[in-house]
Amino acid sequence: MKLESKYLVLATVACLVVALDQLTKLYIHSGWGLGESVPVIRDIFHITYVRNTGAAFGIFRDVPELFRKLFFLSMPPIAMVIITAMLRGVDNADRWQIFSLSLIFGGAVGNYIDRLRFGYVVDFLDFHYKDAWTYPAFNVADSAIVTGVCLLLLIMTLRDRKAKRANKAKQ
Repeated sequence: MKLESKYLVLATVACLVVALDQLTKLYIHSGWGLGESVPVIRDIFHITYVRNTGAAFGIFRDVPELFRKLFFLSMPPIAMVIITAMLRGVDNADRWQIFSLSLIFGGAVGNYIDRLRFGYVVDFLDFHYKDAWTYPAFNVADSAIVTGVCLLLLIMTLRDRKAKRANKAKQ
């Protein structure tokens, strides 16, 4: 049985995302104190060690711990199964869709490893504008997930526009 190239792309991209994510988190988790912050671009971007017990943007951090644990330990495997199932229907030539799904998969694995090891996710990329605006801290896995989702949305939007133009041309 020949392994299709899309699964090799998934494995390669996901492994690269997980490796970069886990290496950066290891550096922060082992060498920084919780809450420690170092400005990279003063008043705009800092490296700040944060532990996120919630989901994206800290949602669910105030719900009962049992719910959080069950939710966060069950959702990533479900997401990985869904992504793998979606990938089955993607043509090998559709490199951008394969790449975007692989980014999401790798990001899900990266954050799942943290949940299994620590019960929280290590975040450290801290963007803000002085004290006027703060974006929740995030990490490499989060970046991969958001980039993958944005790419998928862009792909869907462009395909929809192309289909609409094709339908207009037929009329």
